[in-house]
Amino acid sequence: RAIELSVGRTGRITPTAAFDPVRLCGTSVERATLHNQDFIDGLDVRIGDTVRVYKSGEIIPKIRTVVREKRPEGTVPFRIGDTCPVCGAKAVREPDSADIKCTNASCPAQLENHIINFVSRDAMDIKGFGEANVRALIAGGYVHNIADIYRLSDQRDALIAAGVIGKEKNTDKLLEAIEQSKANEPQRLLTGLGIPGIGKAAARELMLHFGSLDGLMAASDEEIQAVRDIGDISAAAIYSYFQQMENQKILA
Repeated sequence: RAIELSVGRTGRITPTAAFDPVRLCGTSVERATLHNQDFIDGLDVRIGDTVRVYKSGEIIPKIRTVVREKRPEGTVPFRIGDTCPVCGAKAVREPDSADIKCTNASCPAQLENHIINFVSRDAMDIKGFGEANVRALIAGGYVHNIADIYRLSDQRDALIAAGVIGKEKNTDKLLEAIEQSKANEPQRLLTGLGIPGIGKAAARELMLHFGSLDGLMAASDEEIQAVRDIGDISAAAIYSYFQQMENQKILA
């Protein structure tokens, strides 16, 4: 029925097939990821097609094939395009990758997912900072980047008056959780930055090697590659992240 496009935390645009509900392994399924443009091209799946759907490992819905003999007239190949479906900014395909990404670092979809990742259990683990709060704070103009989270205490009265987080008790509870997160180990902050390929394990190795975020920020691409389990692609992503002036300002 449709191919929907969503934008993730890193700006990656993901296509998802929406189809008439079908029963699989005891549940009703009506959506399945199409991964990227190469996957769409390989299947030659088009809006209006009839598809065969299955569950990989009896869990994840996937499209196996297109039933070509049932294809209606007038269908056209689907292209993700070169503009972000959320903010309209230019979207580009990364070199040596199947991913197409939005180039706007301030894209609302990226910001929301970035903040959700930052406050999550695997990263800064800020208790009570749920997705609803993230969306409300972004919509209210209180949070434009991760650094703004640590300025919310300056706007306590305004937050309570507007009921953005809730009444006084809920607001103070969240502000206290934010304050407590300042005592986190540096690998949690590094995980929360959302650098591609840098999860909990990689962040821990990097902090063990360099000792601090400042040490990592001052490292060369070659020095980062020397860290155990950090490949050249991840090293390049880390080095590039810390070279960007906007990221340096946020971290400062």
